[in-house]
Amino acid sequence: MPLPRLNVHRQDHTTRALITLAGEIDLATAPLVRAALAECLHDGIRTTDVDLTEVTFCDASGLNAFLTASGLATEAGTILRLHHPPPIMARIIEITGSGFLLHELHTVRPPSRRFPREDLADLCVESSRAQAGQEYRGREAFRGDSPTTSGGPASPC
Repeated sequence: MPLPRLNVHRQDHTTRALITLAGEIDLATAPLVRAALAECLHDGIRTTDVDLTEVTFCDASGLNAFLTASGLATEAGTILRLHHPPPIMARIIEITGSGFLLHELHTVRPPSRRFPREDLADLCVESSRAQAGQEYRGREAFRGDSPTTSGGPASPC
């Protein structure tokens, strides 16, 4: 089994912890994130800051790990804050309405006035352009605007 592609480092200072993540957060590595955040709660940490500066990828399972940990932290009366997400991750946080996860000094731009499907189409284009072995069909195919589609998403997104 290959090693996880995520490094997790924790530094404590009294009742605060800084967790620095480096690498990819996906289905295989999200359990590492969940475990690190759960340990902070278990150890009585009152404020957990997560530095995402070196995260190169984060899928829905990673976002779910942060959302679950945030709910548990709120129930326990503690604080979980994400700092410095990479641009694509900040965009996903914005689109999903999860901006409350971010430290107020590092919040994403105000929500787009465009229809959310437009934002999702942009994300699809950004993420699928570089996928090897798949035909790039463009954002119109995702939105169903292409004459070759039959009303549903035609891209892998």
